[in-house]
Amino acid sequence: MTETDRPPRKQVLLRLDPAVHDALAAWASGELRSTNAQIEYLLRRALTEAGRMPSAVRPIPRRGRPPKDAPPPDGPDPEPDPGPDPASD
Repeated sequence: MTETDRPPRKQVLLRLDPAVHDALAAWASGELRSTNAQIEYLLRRALTEAGRMPSAVRPIPRRGRPPKDAPPPDGPDPEPDPGPDPASD
């Protein structure tokens, strides 16, 4: 199933104390996540720790750049620069 085939995500209105929201936003920023993604991460972790995570739950899709050591996407490897020609000196 591709990302476009996934059912739409549920939206929830969540009312938070401003200080709690600020703390979550700062924590999320430190983890390089959005506040929404941080809340979902924490809820999933709490469900797992409580033994209440449904088995049908899909993992959170990974976003962002691939790791530097990941193979490049389709296409030939770029030719390395041979450097200056010692015979031309």
